[in-house]
Amino acid sequence: MVVGGAACPPSLMKAFHEKYGVHISQAWGMTETSPLGTSGRPDAGLSPEDEFDLRCTQGRFVAGVRARLVDDAGTVLPWDGKTVGELEVRGPWITGSYYRADADDKFDDGWLRTGDVGTISENGYLRLTDRSKDIIKSGGEWISSVELENQVMGHPAVREAAVIGVPDPKWDERPLVAVVVREGASVTAEELKEFLDSRVAHWQLPERWTFIDEVPKTSVGKYDKKRLRSSHADGALEVIELV
Repeated sequence: MVVGGAACPPSLMKAFHEKYGVHISQAWGMTETSPLGTSGRPDAGLSPEDEFDLRCTQGRFVAGVRARLVDDAGTVLPWDGKTVGELEVRGPWITGSYYRADADDKFDDGWLRTGDVGTISENGYLRLTDRSKDIIKSGGEWISSVELENQVMGHPAVREAAVIGVPDPKWDERPLVAVVVREGASVTAEELKEFLDSRVAHWQLPERWTFIDEVPKTSVGKYDKKRLRSSHADGALEVIELV
């Protein structure tokens, strides 16, 4: 099974394999890439752990698609699997402009600015960590909302989790985790923070949590973080703050 559109949580990939024997791989693309940009097919001969890790990436770029990562200043970044930047692509069938639209901010000297943020390994595997508009910039560091969501959803009591950045007087932004608990289960914010403690860097640990009935979705089923941010700004979310 190939999943695209949004990153598939590793916990869900493991569950499909353990319960149904289904191997999930990922792919990435956009309407502007017509539509396929990468395809996730790990190399042969890998250990089960290494193969699973590569299936958790978005895969390698298909023939004809060129890619690079850039920082906020437009500097091209290395493919080392660690350095995070915005993904830009170009190629014969990659959109170079929009019809009757002034969208210079969407292109950089022939490169399409995808708005996706991530890393590329030395052997060309793309690992998306967030959308540029959703990345949380906290005290000069970048926190991936997607990585936090995946880790929180690894808890057996959690059905869904969405993470947004909210204003913080000291760090500019900090993560707020909106959690949907599985039917018949129960979990506290303290328990979830403790669950994350060994899974993410200490400075990424969220202090703010809220429990909701359902994560708002867009018309295509993606998390609607704009609505979630509006709910927070309007005071509609009951936020638990942990020390």
